[in-house]
Amino acid sequence: MLKSISILGYIGMVGGLLALLVLRALFSRSPFVIAPQAASLVLFLWARITFGWRSYHVAANPTEGGLVRSGPYRYIRHPIYTAMCVFAAAGIAAHWSPGAALCGALILVSTAARMWAEEKLVTARYPDYAHYASETWRMIPYVF
Repeated sequence: MLKSISILGYIGMVGGLLALLVLRALFSRSPFVIAPQAASLVLFLWARITFGWRSYHVAANPTEGGLVRSGPYRYIRHPIYTAMCVFAAAGIAAHWSPGAALCGALILVSTAARMWAEEKLVTARYPDYAHYASETWRMIPYVF
């Protein structure tokens, strides 16, 4: 069940991003949009490099090698999802419309579902995840 939820979350996240692209609501020439999108790209790359090339799965699947607690994972548990949401939010803010807002809602709900499923699976595999979770923010320090 959890893996199915994570797959649906993945489909929703990618679908929302693709819909923003089709709506021409993802990119902008404004430096006020480019700056957070560039920062989110840096966060994404930092997180991906820190996590290593151990795995990437469409379905949430805890990997061998223990919890990653360095790099951006020292501060937030889901830096890749954070980066994707910030990237999309900047585009949505620049091209506000009901359609863009719906895409943003789809991305947020799908990301939340995927994070929930992943955290349940990782907690089952690594009991010390609960302690790690108590020391870090899920996505945005001091907010969530």
